[in-house]
Amino acid sequence: MEDIVPDVLDAVPAGTIKVTYADGLEVKQGNELTPTQVKDLPKVDWSGLEGKSNLLTLLMVDPDAPTRQDPKFREILHWAVVNIPGGNIDPSGGYPLAAYVGSGPPLGTGLHRYIFLLYRQENKIEETPTISNTTRAGRLNFNSRDFAAKHGLGEPIAANYYQAQYDDWVAIRNKTFG
Repeated sequence: MEDIVPDVLDAVPAGTIKVTYADGLEVKQGNELTPTQVKDLPKVDWSGLEGKSNLLTLLMVDPDAPTRQDPKFREILHWAVVNIPGGNIDPSGGYPLAAYVGSGPPLGTGLHRYIFLLYRQENKIEETPTISNTTRAGRLNFNSRDFAAKHGLGEPIAANYYQAQYDDWVAIRNKTFG
């Protein structure tokens, strides 16, 4: 987690989000997964929220666009769900601000980090409309810190991330964008 501080976070969160893709592939603090492996919505869990009524926000960002050395589009928003009931981190119970889009690092840009951030909300977030999974609009130059500040979220309570580089799925995925 140290290699996402200070790019995206000011400090390493205390908790870890469990993120699992198809075939039981788990995100493990910087392990490498392929865009093909992460193309579909993952299952997300986090313990420690049992019995709490707070709402949660889940973000997924890529701070390495177009490359880690030249991140002029930092961050790319890959997924955002707000108002998730606190005792249940199932994102389908929340409001999707940005529909899930899997990894799409361009050819020749090396490894990109894909970071999941979990925040505790004090108040319901009222934002519309949802960014669909077929548009880039609203995804480039997203800023997790600014989003958290705007909504009074504070620092994330948990995080996790994986790394991915180009594979043939990226070209297929990119054809879906308008």
